[in-house]
Amino acid sequence: MPIAPPHHPDAKRTVFIISDGTGITAETLAHSLLSQFEGLKYRQVRIPFVDSLEKTEDCVERIAEAATRDGAQPIVVSTLVNATLAALLRKTDALVLDFFAAFIAPLEGALGLKSTHTIGRTHSSVNTLEYAARIDAINFTMAHDDGVSGAELDKADVILVGVSRSGKTPTSLYLALQFGIRAANYPLIPEDFERGKLPDDLRKNHHKLFGLTISAERLASIRQERRPDSHYASVDNCRWEIDQAQKMMRREGVRWLDSTTKSIEEIAATLMQAVMIDRRAY
Repeated sequence: MPIAPPHHPDAKRTVFIISDGTGITAETLAHSLLSQFEGLKYRQVRIPFVDSLEKTEDCVERIAEAATRDGAQPIVVSTLVNATLAALLRKTDALVLDFFAAFIAPLEGALGLKSTHTIGRTHSSVNTLEYAARIDAINFTMAHDDGVSGAELDKADVILVGVSRSGKTPTSLYLALQFGIRAANYPLIPEDFERGKLPDDLRKNHHKLFGLTISAERLASIRQERRPDSHYASVDNCRWEIDQAQKMMRREGVRWLDSTTKSIEEIAATLMQAVMIDRRAY
């Protein structure tokens, strides 16, 4: 395979995510790898359900077109299980990162077993009980979003607290959807600060509480999109609410994390480790 020319800082090359399934695994892998190269500019093309010779040949044509258009060797991240189709991709003038070729052979050697090479095996391995548990977690999380309901908080795996728009809802939904974790969340508001303590429903479940905080400038920016030029979105008000929330969490002994520069994935991983939650869904 030809050696890729040095990357020019202003060049934009195409990254193909090619899979015989949804492409989610391949896309996650690609993002993890490419995020290590600061300043890299690329356009992403995700092509899922590539499960035939005709579809693979179409991918080959698109890769060749991208190479000509960009004047740079495309990058292909592939999770094709079919060895014939995967080999066809490797013949293209592209840097092909073959997930299964890189990992399956070493695993076969170490385990002393041959892989099934079955398309969609990852998703089909999730049994009915695990799927039902994940759906249950999503329903629970949506029913306990933003402090809507204090009922059955004893059934929550974790309860997120923090000021409005600090990242509680997206984190809760990610935990439910990705891991089958029943996550409730409660917004700390001025009335809580005036009262000087957390609501009784939360205090009863103190061991499940985990706080999120955020910088005042970032919070003001987020709130500005929701309620432009309001007291709610002002930096001074955001700074006051954050200060009050942090004081309350310290006083109540609630563990908390600054979400300002962290992704939902990072927040979730830190939270699960802190609250000692085992991952449930795969």
